[in-house]
Amino acid sequence: MPLINFSGREIICKLVYYGPGRSGKTTNLQYVHGRVPDLRRGQMVSLATHGDRTLFFDFLPLDLGEISGFTTRFQLYTVPGQVYYASTRRLVLQGADGVVFVADSQARRHEENIESLQDLHDNLLEQGVDIREFPIVFQYNKQDLPRELVLAPEVLDDALNFREAPSFAADALHGTGVFETLKAASGLVLKRLARGNGTAA
Repeated sequence: MPLINFSGREIICKLVYYGPGRSGKTTNLQYVHGRVPDLRRGQMVSLATHGDRTLFFDFLPLDLGEISGFTTRFQLYTVPGQVYYASTRRLVLQGADGVVFVADSQARRHEENIESLQDLHDNLLEQGVDIREFPIVFQYNKQDLPRELVLAPEVLDDALNFREAPSFAADALHGTGVFETLKAASGLVLKRLARGNGTAA
């Protein structure tokens, strides 16, 4: 649920990057953070998880226009993808206004994508979120790898994207598809907010 700062006339929305371990969630945020002008982004905050290079979460406010005279600001988070961080994923997902699901396009990681997506659905249902209405965008990362190692975006769509949500082929390391994914996800969140489905009291 968005937070509304009436004194600052600001609506703060939370966007969570979700997906299996090492699929490219952190790489997405690092790419965005490194290319947004200093005056339009906050400090990236990270907490390293034990025994893995994946960040615990990233924090990045990003201005994306106005609604009814209020400035919209996005906070971008990642969740740790490893199975044993389930409780942390649930915690970070709380209060999310939208999700970017970052799938690893490598064929050998396909089952992990499916398990992570099921984990996302379970956690949203546990929080009472109607997943049919919840803003979600799919990113199929690592499409820059040799063709014989990765699944095509249309194959991943068939396996993961049953709602026919927006989806993007990506190479987060070099930026391909990164801002397109962010723009689509933030757009869905703002559209839902404008309809009055996610506004705070």
